[in-house]
Amino acid sequence: MNVIELGKIDIEIYKCVTEDITTDEVVITEKQIAHIMERHPNDYERYFCFVRQILSEPDYILEANRPNTAFVLKHIVENGKNYQLILRLKTSSDPAEYKNSVITFLKVEEKRYDRYLRTKKILYKAE
Repeated sequence: MNVIELGKIDIEIYKCVTEDITTDEVVITEKQIAHIMERHPNDYERYFCFVRQILSEPDYILEANRPNTAFVLKHIVENGKNYQLILRLKTSSDPAEYKNSVITFLKVEEKRYDRYLRTKKILYKAE
């Protein structure tokens, strides 16, 4: 399975999800890219260029419905759009070769973005 390196995260920011993060490297697999392209048409092609910025400067990290997973929200000022990214964090219980991995990514409408902030537990909020 091909893996694409996406850069690094600031582990300190993501410790709100789990203290046990064992790498700052982030990847995405071709399988997950295919998932994004299938489930969220055009989002990958149009907006994936913002993923590094979303990962390095999240506006919010919310509690996800799976362990060791960050539910990341970001508003990109340049294009006025909101994004949601799900990041599975690598912990000491994962196989050694694993990295932090993007599970999915999509553009979200303002209404849904606001609803997430109202209904989900906020673990991190940017200054």
